Amino acid sequence: MAEKEATVYIVDVGRSMGERRHGRPNTDLEWAMEYVWDRITTTVATGRKTATVGVVALRSDETSNDLQEDPSFSKISVLSDLGQVLMPDIRRLRAAIKPSHTNKGDAISSIVIAIQMINSFTKKLKYKRKIVLVTNGTGMMSNDGLEEIQKKIQEDGIELAIMQVFSRAFVPFNLANPAKNEALLRDFAESCDGIYGTLEQAVSELEIPRIKVTKSMPSFKGFLSLGDASKYETALRIPVERYFRTYVAKPPSASSFVLRSGTGTEQEEAGAGAGQPSSDGEALTTVRMSRTYQIDDESAPGGKVDVERDDLAKGYEYGRTAVHISQTDENITTLETFAGLEILGFIHMDKYDRYLHMSNTNVIIPQRANDKASLALSSFIHAIYEQDSYAVARLVTKEAKPPLIVLLAPSIEKDYECLIEVALPFAEDVRSYQFPPLDKVVTVSGKIVTEHRNLPNNELHQAMNDYVDSMELDEEELPIDDSYSPLLHRIESAVRYRAVHPNDPILEPSEQLTKFAHPDKELVRRSHGSLEKLVSAANVKKVPPKTKGRKRQRETEKPLSGLDVDALLKQEPKRTKISPENAIPEFKQMLSRADSLDTIHDAVKQLASIIETQIKHSLGDANYERVVEGLGTMREELVDYEEPALYNDTLRALKGKILGEELGGDRKELWWLIRKSKLGLIDRAASEMSNVSEEEAKEFFSAN
Repeated sequence: MAEKEATVYIVDVGRSMGERRHGRPNTDLEWAMEYVWDRITTTVATGRKTATVGVVALRSDETSNDLQEDPSFSKISVLSDLGQVLMPDIRRLRAAIKPSHTNKGDAISSIVIAIQMINSFTKKLKYKRKIVLVTNGTGMMSNDGLEEIQKKIQEDGIELAIMQVFSRAFVPFNLANPAKNEALLRDFAESCDGIYGTLEQAVSELEIPRIKVTKSMPSFKGFLSLGDASKYETALRIPVERYFRTYVAKPPSASSFVLRSGTGTEQEEAGAGAGQPSSDGEALTTVRMSRTYQIDDESAPGGKVDVERDDLAKGYEYGRTAVHISQTDENITTLETFAGLEILGFIHMDKYDRYLHMSNTNVIIPQRANDKASLALSSFIHAIYEQDSYAVARLVTKEAKPPLIVLLAPSIEKDYECLIEVALPFAEDVRSYQFPPLDKVVTVSGKIVTEHRNLPNNELHQAMNDYVDSMELDEEELPIDDSYSPLLHRIESAVRYRAVHPNDPILEPSEQLTKFAHPDKELVRRSHGSLEKLVSAANVKKVPPKTKGRKRQRETEKPLSGLDVDALLKQEPKRTKISPENAIPEFKQMLSRADSLDTIHDAVKQLASIIETQIKHSLGDANYERVVEGLGTMREELVDYEEPALYNDTLRALKGKILGEELGGDRKELWWLIRKSKLGLIDRAASEMSNVSEEEAKEFFSAN
């Protein structure tokens, strides 16, 4: 279970925080809020109700706190009490945190307010308590009662962090006692075993992605057994637990939302994290999916009748036929399994290939607080390690779950021993493909040739070896600990930024994420000579770009024989009808022999009709791949023949019929597949003859 947290952020909003210094385009407060917003939004992204946040404004125009009767606590306002922060709270705080018109207010008193907020909220419960103060260190500060405050912070286990907007060397001389205030804040933080630093350091560290440390939960608790304990007294049974060793970190997934009815004339669908203006943010609601089932019934109005899901029978596709299996018969196919980890045998390390791994790795450790299990498992680990062997076992994580065949490898470190477990493939998971040999060519007659134009010679081998050696990286050039997933952290940072700035463009990715997007410049320079030798040895030549369009205006290349192939082909009757069984080749053939624009129109019309028929008579998604292939061929050919309008008109008509459920019912999955295959309208970027702009093409796909 995640640890409970209570964090109070104290933000200095004094008049001096509204100034711009050292040529920066943003004010001191805006600069400080980059750090504060990053910390708050990171907490919000966890979605945990136990991660609570409070915000206090120092040197505010108003006074709003529980100790406001005391003049020492004036100009301090509690903007948000401790609790879970949600999107409406962020918008409200953005509007409230602005530079004030005063420089009065004591930073030490604001810390006292934060201590009281934490104690009132957490009481004596177990919490991780923290106070973060962000200030430029100006204004009057009182040092009365510092020792009592420091003692209270240490007794309550509160972690204190003070971030000063400027170091003392940069504070203007005309502000009140900057050197004295900085020394006071530094000594106060260090006396509380807290952290004191400059905001410049804190903001610079924001570009470094944060690694989320997750608490692993056991995915299996049971016995590692060798032999049948119910039959043999000598059988081995060790209580063990299974945990993830490696697991893929995934970015947050998007969800669909719409405007609530009555909040606007149109409902716009948007993904989670896409950002909405503050006026419409609370008007979003989740999309609920509903599904209805219909069957053909000529006697019913419209030829179809609704049926309940419970009345449906499950069928399995066998070829092109749906095979029905009743629930009673289907239960026979379910294996009756019981949770356990049973060793089937052992295999020598040299007999196992690493590419057989089928899953993430897990660790098998002894049952916690069981010394007997620890000793037994340690003996087993050392036994197979000394024999240079792996164990092969059958794993069932829960009762009635499908079994897995896993490999157990010993792992012995200085203070830690465990079994590393990875899933092995079944026979159905293994695909055997035959490829021609890379070091020889076998002719039709069976002759073996070792020198051939398709085989690398010794010069090419040596050039490739030298190039690979020159591109070798060492640990300093590619530190694994400094490489982060661009996909994961880019999406997370974009969502956090858009939550606070709904109308601003997303910032560029940090340098830390893009530093490994390209090879190191020194490494490229060092390997340039080897690359040039490799290009020369391999005789690499640049492929000329493919010429698009103008198929009808292109002259046919004459064969070396001198025969007029076109004249010979024209002696045969021209094809006027495209058959559904061989639609794509015959469509291309009809276009290649077209001598008028009417013939091209007729070919497109016939192929469009065939595609609609395939959709109409498709059992589920059986014909969807054929439809996508047909549309792709039509699009490619009409781009080459400079007739984009024909394809665009056909696609518009097809979209209307698909979304209007005129082609055999609900075919929206097919439209999604067409969008995924990027078979949209032909715009001006694809063909100069098109009258469709890129914006219109994008709008055509986005509109449903």
